[in-house]
Amino acid sequence: MASSRHFFSSIFLLLILVATVTIVISGMSPVVAEDRICETLSESFTGLCLSDGNCASLCQTEGFSSGHCSGFRRRCFCTKPCV
Repeated sequence: MASSRHFFSSIFLLLILVATVTIVISGMSPVVAEDRICETLSESFTGLCLSDGNCASLCQTEGFSSGHCSGFRRRCFCTKPCV
């Protein structure tokens, strides 16, 4: 009786392990460079960055896709998909 209980609990744990591995593998997507966003400090923005819209507009003139204000010092960071 104890042997059959041990057998079924082992099978149950094995099934849980297989299900977990399957979920993890199916949930993983390959990381493509286009999925990541690269950011750099704007070269032409001066002063405190208080408006994401102004920062984004200036970044677009610098060749980036967008920009945002960030950090304690409120600086403008330009963003674009990584290549």
